[in-house]
Amino acid sequence: METLNLDMNKRYTYADYLTWMDDVRRELYDGFIRLMTPAPSMRHQEISFNLSGILRYFLKDKKCKGFAAPCDVRFSKSKRQKDNKQIFTVLQPDLFVVCDLTKIEDNSCLGAPDFVIEIVSAKNSKRDIHDKFEIYQEHGVREYWIVFPNDENVSVFVLDEDGKFQFKGMFAGDDKIPVHIFNGDLEVDLTEVFEQ
Repeated sequence: METLNLDMNKRYTYADYLTWMDDVRRELYDGFIRLMTPAPSMRHQEISFNLSGILRYFLKDKKCKGFAAPCDVRFSKSKRQKDNKQIFTVLQPDLFVVCDLTKIEDNSCLGAPDFVIEIVSAKNSKRDIHDKFEIYQEHGVREYWIVFPNDENVSVFVLDEDGKFQFKGMFAGDDKIPVHIFNGDLEVDLTEVFEQ
C-alpha cells in the first residue's frame, strides 16, 4: 500500500484521519500529525501482554472494559462532541480501561478513559512523559501509569479533585501497585509485569 503524502504542518481533524488508508500509524495532537513507531519492541509487547492478562482477569464480570493498541481514543473540547470534523486529538494508548461504556463506539472511544497505561520506548519517551501526560490530565483520565521497560519501573499518577495529576510514586522490583480507580481491589505485582 502506498504511503500518503500528508502535510505535517497542516491541522487535521478526526474526519480527515479516517480517510487515510495506508499502513502508517499516526496520532493527532490538537490536529497535528505525530507518527508512531512502525512496531514496538518485543519487550514492549511482552510487558503489554502481561498487563493485558492481569487487567483482563480482574475486569471479568465487572462493568469496565479494557482495550489495547491500536485503538483510537478521541478527545474533544466539549464533553460529547461527536462531529468528527470538530475532533482534533486522537491517541492510541498502549492499554486503557473505560468504565462508562457509553463512550465505546464501533471504531473508537469517545472521551477520556478512566485508566491509561503507556509503555515508554526511547523514541516516544517525551511524548508519553510530557505530551500525552498533558492531554490525559486536561481531559480527565483518572489514573495514568508510565511504564519504563529498560529500568523495570512504573510511575503512577492519579487525578485529584482540581483536575491535576498527583504523583503517587515510582514502583519497581517486587512492589505491588494498587490501582486507585478500583479502590485498591486490584494490586498489580510488578514481578508479573516484567516477567520474561
